[in-house]
Amino acid sequence: MKTLIQISDCHIDDLPQSMGVNTHENLSTILQNIANYSTDCLIITGDLAHNGSLKSYEIINNYLCSIEADKVVLPGNHDNIENLKREFSDNILREYCLDNWGIISAYSKHENQISGYLCVDELYQLDDALKFSNAEHNIVILHHPPVPMCSDWDDSLSLQNMDDFFDIIDKYPKIRAILWGHAHQSSEFNRNQIKLIACPSTALQFDKENRIGFNRYSLHENGEFEYTTKWL
Repeated sequence: MKTLIQISDCHIDDLPQSMGVNTHENLSTILQNIANYSTDCLIITGDLAHNGSLKSYEIINNYLCSIEADKVVLPGNHDNIENLKREFSDNILREYCLDNWGIISAYSKHENQISGYLCVDELYQLDDALKFSNAEHNIVILHHPPVPMCSDWDDSLSLQNMDDFFDIIDKYPKIRAILWGHAHQSSEFNRNQIKLIACPSTALQFDKENRIGFNRYSLHENGEFEYTTKWL
């Protein structure tokens, strides 16, 4: 069995305060708790930074040094991709393998937009990554919700071309789960035996939840998995 931890929407800025909360302190609290678990990989599904400064990525990278696990990151709408690459170039991966599981990244950041979009080239790359993956089981990760959130969340800020995304997803029965962030809430949906899972923010939630949290997954060799949302 392999373990995977997902955090999202850290919104780290040069100074501790962002969106009315101390995002530095909140991320530190989350990572201190994560350090109590054995994990093989930590994934961050976007919005590592709030304004995308190089200093903010240096700050978050320093915090992440406390976690002794592989790391995979995605850009979110708040991220500056060039600055993100300067600090996390080794962690931006199309596919990351955990035994017979393959974690496939889809990059939904749409320049100068809050909502997400998978351009034609990105759809081709996602299709190829899934087609040529040698893993027996796949998880797809992206920043923007690919389904309506059935909450107070404004779905116009989610992935714009959900149908294009699922035209590809529906071709590959090896996909076990799709994970995302952006909506700052914990939710679960199902589609054709695939679990669709939203990760809470390490900064603050957009619903009535006052805690911060992360998701922890247990991946079994036979393709089954369980997860829990840890609230702090």
